[in-house]
Amino acid sequence: MKNKKAILYLSLLLVLFILLLSSTYIVRETNQVIVTQFGKPVGKVKNTPGLKFKTPFIQKANYFEKRFLEWDGSPDQVPTKDKKYIFVDTYARWQITDPLQFFKRLTDERGAQTRLDDILDGETRDYIAAHDIEEAVRTSNRQPVLGDSISELLGDTLMMIEVGREKIQNMIKESANAKASDLGIVILDFRFKRINYIADVRQQVYERMNSERFRIADKFRSEGQGEASRINGEKERDLKTIQSVAFRDAEEIKGKADAKAAAIYASAYDRSAASRDLYAFLKSLETFEKTFDNKTSIIISTDSELYKYLKSMK
Repeated sequence: MKNKKAILYLSLLLVLFILLLSSTYIVRETNQVIVTQFGKPVGKVKNTPGLKFKTPFIQKANYFEKRFLEWDGSPDQVPTKDKKYIFVDTYARWQITDPLQFFKRLTDERGAQTRLDDILDGETRDYIAAHDIEEAVRTSNRQPVLGDSISELLGDTLMMIEVGREKIQNMIKESANAKASDLGIVILDFRFKRINYIADVRQQVYERMNSERFRIADKFRSEGQGEASRINGEKERDLKTIQSVAFRDAEEIKGKADAKAAAIYASAYDRSAASRDLYAFLKSLETFEKTFDNKTSIIISTDSELYKYLKSMK
């Protein structure tokens, strides 16, 4: 009898425990809860933390995240306005703002991810197709640095953009939010995670980059050759100037030396007749030595100074 009562008490406690578990639920700081009865929402959204109660077995607590959620798009090949294909990889952050509407329209996060795939991938394709490839790749126009010839050369080849990558991202986010306005969610941020060219476009970009660099190299090469010519011209001019000045100085020194030598000779010549005769004789011998050899034939007059010494040698 006692065993039967113990079993009965234990069974009753077990039933009460099960009833307690099925009639309570806990709302955490990161959750918001909707209670449903036979699949239909009842009551208001429970988003304050704490222990809550519901009808056991009949009602069910459905938990939804309060925190930001992640959406990661699949890389896809998208055509641009100028008929160039690029691979676009995107991501976004979103949040459940109206759990009741979210539950009615999407049921759970898996349904929300599928719906976001449709919305964000479609908007990405539409906006990429409405703009040139430069608009999707670049955020702003490049401003050449004053005096930077490379920047100026590259600036000439870069197409001016009017919208840019950042504005396209914002437009996709705004358009997607407009389409998701009745889903109980909001898209907080949308970004291009990666944009890459397909093989054909990549080759065109590389060729364009090469041609731009070759053009820059040619410009610097021509400027260098012009500067080298200018330096060589200045060098030749300076060399000729130095040589002419040196020649002039040398001639002046030689002239002064000759004048000094002549003065010395004249001084020596004026000292005495014997000195004069000796000086004249030595100069005549020097003239003979430099002028004549054993094969030389000359015709001179009888009043020549040379004839006087030749006559005296006989």
